[in-house]
Amino acid sequence: MEETLRKRLLKIKLLLVDNDAVLTDGRIIFGDYGDELKFFDVQDGHGLVMMKRAGMPAVILSGRKSRVNDRRAKDVQVVKIYQNVKDKAKVYPKILKKFKVAQDEVCFIGDDLVDIPVLKRCGFAVAVQNAVPEVKEVAHYVTARNGGRGAVREVCDLLLKAQGKWAQATAKYYL
Repeated sequence: MEETLRKRLLKIKLLLVDNDAVLTDGRIIFGDYGDELKFFDVQDGHGLVMMKRAGMPAVILSGRKSRVNDRRAKDVQVVKIYQNVKDKAKVYPKILKKFKVAQDEVCFIGDDLVDIPVLKRCGFAVAVQNAVPEVKEVAHYVTARNGGRGAVREVCDLLLKAQGKWAQATAKYYL
């Protein structure tokens, strides 16, 4: 692993994740009765659970509001979800204060232009493989996997292994 990347990873104390096209594959299906469906990846969710198990909280920062997001956040043990956030740069300082972390202690995973202000300020900026080119340009790391298809899990594993927390996060599977 590149030394600059490793140094960034070692500082991270909070995982901040966009929702649509990062935790989901970006598709939204609207039913005739007002229901909304999204596609989430099981391995991404398990990565978030392992992060919590290893003592690193995850937070969702979404530009859209949806009951489906709330349900998924609870299911994967995300400690807080911010929804309907049109200006993520305005909410970001509040997140830093609430979780008592510095900017360089945050990893943020994004995919679209609205994510750039936070990506430019955080310690480890990640673009999913299917992110727009402008997001990839400001990222410290671009995942091999697409959003909603294992990208979040890829980052979780990277963080856990770099920080020596992999054994703690996976111990129950090797009994």
